[in-house]
Amino acid sequence: MGGKKRKHSEAEVAAPVKNDEGPPERPKRTLLGWKDKVEKEKETDSKPGFRNKEKVLVTCSRRISYRYRHLMMNMVSLLPHCKKDNKVESKESKGATLNELVELKSCSSCLFFECRKQKDLYLWMAKCPNGPSVKFLVNAVHTMEELKLTGNHLKGSRPILTFSNNFDKPHWKLLKEIIMQIFGVPKDHRKSKPYHDHVFVFSIVDDHIWFRNYQISAPHSEMDKVDRGGLDKMTLIEVGPRFCLNPIKIFGGSFGGPTLYENPFYVSPNQIRALEKRQKAGKYAKKVKAKKRRKMHELSNPLEPDEFADMWKNDD
Repeated sequence: MGGKKRKHSEAEVAAPVKNDEGPPERPKRTLLGWKDKVEKEKETDSKPGFRNKEKVLVTCSRRISYRYRHLMMNMVSLLPHCKKDNKVESKESKGATLNELVELKSCSSCLFFECRKQKDLYLWMAKCPNGPSVKFLVNAVHTMEELKLTGNHLKGSRPILTFSNNFDKPHWKLLKEIIMQIFGVPKDHRKSKPYHDHVFVFSIVDDHIWFRNYQISAPHSEMDKVDRGGLDKMTLIEVGPRFCLNPIKIFGGSFGGPTLYENPFYVSPNQIRALEKRQKAGKYAKKVKAKKRRKMHELSNPLEPDEFADMWKNDD
């Protein structure tokens, strides 16, 4: 019983090395296919490349009218990559406030609907925080609730952006690039659907940018199945909203900075209202002058006394 304990080095026996390797393990099946294939695809996808991470902050100024607020909500429903925020006071320091909000929301662009005098709507499109930015006057506003059009597309689907051929001048090219970056929905955004079923149309008429939104309608029956590129069987049905953008200024910075372009044909709505008031005031002044001329004419050309004026008076 009193035997000596063996040392661990003696007790340990080297494990025999197996030279015969067994059959290779079967690749595991997953929902996306075979596991080894998925890993290879991940390796290929991990290569550095451009990925659109555009996010747009959409907000408005205080005391905005209900029609313009409905237009803003229509734009929020059309852009799944946007983030809506509370109203911002429309002051001179709004640029710094909006740039800070954009940074807090981790966005890269901003759409700011600014309402003045509860009549005029201005739209700011800005790339934050370094610019450029554009200020538009919004005219001819028709919201989805007003139009009641028959078109309908899935919420969150990616739009096809189309532009008219006259985006050839330098300032129109810059505006086209800003619109493409803000209104183009990123490909793999989590809130977007991976297909296109509507079209955003931007066209220049009379130095104004007109916006339309159309649904792409195709026949669904098996007999009339549309081939790839078969545009003759597809139709466009308008969805809404509608509005017209009149560019005022293009700035080099975000919500300010050096002026890159100023529209020479722009007339502010205040000037238009002042001209209308002057015209109305001119009408009233013409009426007053006409009355004075009539009185002077009557005084200078008195009527002759009527000899039969007292004919029917009763003599008391």
